[in-house]
Amino acid sequence: MGRLSTLIRAKISKLLDRAENPGETLDYAYERQLEQIQVIRKGIVDVVAAKKRLQTHATTLERQVQKLDIQARTAVRVGRDDLARMAIERKQLIIVESGSLSQQIAELEHQQQLMIASESQLRTKLEAFRSRKEVIKAQYSAAEAQVRISEAARGVGSDMADIGLAMQRAIDKTETMRARANAVQELEAAGMFEDLTAIGTPEDDIDRALAQLGTGNSVDADLARLKAELGSTPGPPQITGPTDGRPEA
Repeated sequence: MGRLSTLIRAKISKLLDRAENPGETLDYAYERQLEQIQVIRKGIVDVVAAKKRLQTHATTLERQVQKLDIQARTAVRVGRDDLARMAIERKQLIIVESGSLSQQIAELEHQQQLMIASESQLRTKLEAFRSRKEVIKAQYSAAEAQVRISEAARGVGSDMADIGLAMQRAIDKTETMRARANAVQELEAAGMFEDLTAIGTPEDDIDRALAQLGTGNSVDADLARLKAELGSTPGPPQITGPTDGRPEA
């Protein structure tokens, strides 16, 4: 199982390496960093909003403290110490709450500054990464183009290999057809093919031999008959000398 798992991971890694495009990978990494910057900026906005709410609440508490102080003074003037005591107690509680709010506001302010510094550093790194990314993509494109040009010039690329195979198949087919054409011409010259356009039943070799034999016998018979006719026919009259001084009739 361990060997099988290793083999599967190796196959998957090889397939991923073959399918991976460095330009697409760099663009994806750049987009991920942009998303992180957007997240940090959103966090900064949230922190600032929370700080503003606390500051508004702290301002309200300060107004309440001022109001309770005035009420306590007024109660002391009119001799109502009990009301003055109640106002002072509320004022002290609000002062404690206001101090807690001030501490929270200070913490949010510190967090805001840290997030702003982180966002600035990340943005600087992202700009450097973007420049480096474009340089790497350009170098990769140039190297890829150079490889394709070299492969095309030397005929070692996959496309050129396919073209070479197609050309070899065309040459093999051409040679095969030429060999068949030569064979057909040779067999035709040797009389191995019958004339399919002749009317009647095609003759085989025996029929042709018998026909030639019959033709030879017919010629011999005609020659013998001609000789017999010439032998039985009287020849032209012979001219002899006169016996009695007069020409022979």
